[in-house]
Amino acid sequence: MASQSMEIMAKALEQQVLQSARMVEEKLDAELGKLERMDDDEMEKLKERRLEALKKSQKQKQEWLSKGHGEYKEIASEKDFFPEVKESNRVVCHFYRDSTFRCKILDKHLSILAKKHLETKFIKLNVDKAPFLTERLRIKVIPTLALVKDGKTKDYVVGFTDMGNTDEFPTEVLEWRLGCSDIINYSGNLMEPPTLTQKPGSKFTKVEKKTIRGRGYDSDSGSEDD
Repeated sequence: MASQSMEIMAKALEQQVLQSARMVEEKLDAELGKLERMDDDEMEKLKERRLEALKKSQKQKQEWLSKGHGEYKEIASEKDFFPEVKESNRVVCHFYRDSTFRCKILDKHLSILAKKHLETKFIKLNVDKAPFLTERLRIKVIPTLALVKDGKTKDYVVGFTDMGNTDEFPTEVLEWRLGCSDIINYSGNLMEPPTLTQKPGSKFTKVEKKTIRGRGYDSDSGSEDD
């Protein structure tokens, strides 16, 4: 009985794979047919549009790089925070402390994401050098990521709650969390974190877009060294 059920499931899966392959093939055939029907003038216009889009993309990339995107860097003081967020549309700022182990975990992931998502600037700031800013942004748990869009702090990632309450979350989970706040261009499924296996005791929380006044920091760990 079990072997019969497995055979039925295998056949159903095979049919799904074949159907998906046919859909992809039909789409490719349609695109090729469209290209074959184009005359020389239409082909030339298509090439020009693609070249223009490529030039525009390269120009945007160079602009981001000139503003410090593409690398994860530390800013010296809270006075540097405002110029940094003013010149870039999207900024992730890691408020950290040297003595907090979890900050070092975030450093590793943010270094990877900074290189992958050039559209966003990734910076870090030592809270001991930023007492005014830390109080102004109501940062009570370390580490905290402030997500700044168009010069305004739109959301926070406080501790590791949104990453499953585990120190061993993959970079993709943090990437998903940032995507939920539209602070990076995320191409995956925002409805659920990109993980199929979770360690015992880990629990992902539903993420919603929130403003500065939309999060209760005292309800997290209650301490600065999270």
